[in-house]
Amino acid sequence: MTAETAAVLPSLMVVLAAAIWAVAVVGAQLECVDAARAGARAAARGESIEQVRQLVADLAPDGAEVAVLRDARTTRVSVSAQVRPKWGERLPAVSVGSDAAAITEPGADEATT
Repeated sequence: MTAETAAVLPSLMVVLAAAIWAVAVVGAQLECVDAARAGARAAARGESIEQVRQLVADLAPDGAEVAVLRDARTTRVSVSAQVRPKWGERLPAVSVGSDAAAITEPGADEATT
């Protein structure tokens, strides 16, 4: 019984680490979704592009890239990030991201860009 446990324990640790990593990636994806939605709403209301970028950066995972496009009809915010486990810096990064769009409110496209 002890030999079998010793043989299975490393495999169990790898499966556990992969499961924890998957949960972290899903969490980062959800942060991107929330950040993009909040940014699209703020930009569509007429917030300045710089304020929108700051809002999105605060909500998104660290090091996320943000793109904000606003015209008279639609506002689009795109957030993308590379996620890597803190315990596995040599592992390849996983790309996560999200896009959100909103209808631009009248006069919002004239706000400071």
